Amino acid sequence: MPKNISWRKLVRKFRNLGFDGPYSGGRHLFMRKASLKVHIPNPHKGDISRSLVAEILRQAGISPTDWDDA
Repeated sequence: MPKNISWRKLVRKFRNLGFDGPYSGGRHLFMRKASLKVHIPNPHKGDISRSLVAEILRQAGISPTDWDDA
């Protein structure tokens, strides 16, 4: 299970997994890998909760072990 994480670390881990971005689009930023587009929360004060990180990973099809290794 992923832990609470800062916005910068979230973006860094997605880049390590081969995603490009973040790009602006509508209300939220997104990152892209080939045809996969994953919405990420806007930068804000404080960490991103583990439940939101888990939901983003589920939508992106990233396993928790791949996330931990990134």
